[in-house]
Amino acid sequence: MSESSAEAVAAVASAAGAAGNWRRATGIAGAAIGVVAAGAAAGVAIERLTVGRGMRRKARLALDSAGPYGALRGTPGKAYADDGTELYYEVDDVDPDAVPALGPRRRRLFGRKAPAPVTVVFSHGYCLSQDSWHFQRAALRGVVRTVHWDQRSHGRSGRGVRQAQDGVPVDIEQLGRDLKAVIDAAVPTGPIVLVGHSMGGMTVMALADQYPELIRDRVVATAFVGTSSGKLGEVNFGLPVAGVNAVRRVLPGVLKALGQQAALVERGRRATADLFAGIIKRYSFASRDVDPAIVRFAERMIEGTPIDVVAEYYPAFNDHDKTEALVHFTGMPVLVLAGIGDLVTPSEHSEAIADLLPEAELVLVPDAGHLVMLEHPEVVTDRLADLLTRAGAVPAGATVGGYGSTSSTAQPG
Repeated sequence: MSESSAEAVAAVASAAGAAGNWRRATGIAGAAIGVVAAGAAAGVAIERLTVGRGMRRKARLALDSAGPYGALRGTPGKAYADDGTELYYEVDDVDPDAVPALGPRRRRLFGRKAPAPVTVVFSHGYCLSQDSWHFQRAALRGVVRTVHWDQRSHGRSGRGVRQAQDGVPVDIEQLGRDLKAVIDAAVPTGPIVLVGHSMGGMTVMALADQYPELIRDRVVATAFVGTSSGKLGEVNFGLPVAGVNAVRRVLPGVLKALGQQAALVERGRRATADLFAGIIKRYSFASRDVDPAIVRFAERMIEGTPIDVVAEYYPAFNDHDKTEALVHFTGMPVLVLAGIGDLVTPSEHSEAIADLLPEAELVLVPDAGHLVMLEHPEVVTDRLADLLTRAGAVPAGATVGGYGSTSSTAQPG
């Protein structure tokens, strides 16, 4: 076993053991070995032989300063969930100079009555934040009104009240109600385009399940990115059968135990940051030449999610089944997009969604993993721009740049 492998197993076992769960610690240690055996940290193990800890720390700091990812900010706002949790969102408004009036085309799309401005609401995934949409946000900035929000206990949103006070695990239904609260506060009127990645896509499905009238009356298009409508308990995460079975047996209990010893575990996470960086990269990206600054950006978001939050969300995914809710998205433009190399929500899950929405556009991105919107931002941005055009959310003459530049080739008509 390599030095990195031994450190990972020891760190996880030590943390769980401190919580009085040595048997569970042994199980999770075995799972950690399985992950390493699968190659998640192979590059880290080699790197540790040649690069000192101080040099690695300097490299991370250099990447943090060189990559301005996640630096975009809009007009802040707050919504409040039904349990009182404070939900943080930001709004980027339309720049009138970015989209010229189109006259006849606008009348063809909307009739003689001027339409209310369309708002695109972005929902992020597990252990991420609204900043995970950095490239798409930059590209659409000024062209269309957008809302970016942080799920409860993520990013700048408050700690889930029911979770912190009553120890109630999060369920996807709660996230759907949270999204409704954000929409009520940030988009009280007018047509909406919903965009969700991973857990954010599940949040959109939960919204539809509980508020079908909102989808029917106000949602004009939807994008599901790297998400699933159910059967997540069958995902093998790229592990051998024995490894994934061990993870399924012990992980919920171990996460709960570790969540109860959050301070201790966070120290352990910092001590083994190099190993977990390798695991994060394996389960976030598929291409070998992904920008190191992007990888580091993803690490910061994921590492910024406290272990107790990781623990209280995890059970919700096995219970998630919103297949029947997909019917509410029929009859509107829908984009279903996934990376072919996604180990977290495999592309087969996106294909299953598209099978139930036969009019949807299905896009499978080669050489892309779970964070496809960061790994191949130009592909995701291009398909979103096309979706918005089909929904009448942006004029056909407006163009958006894959890496955040915006321009307009539209001419007044």
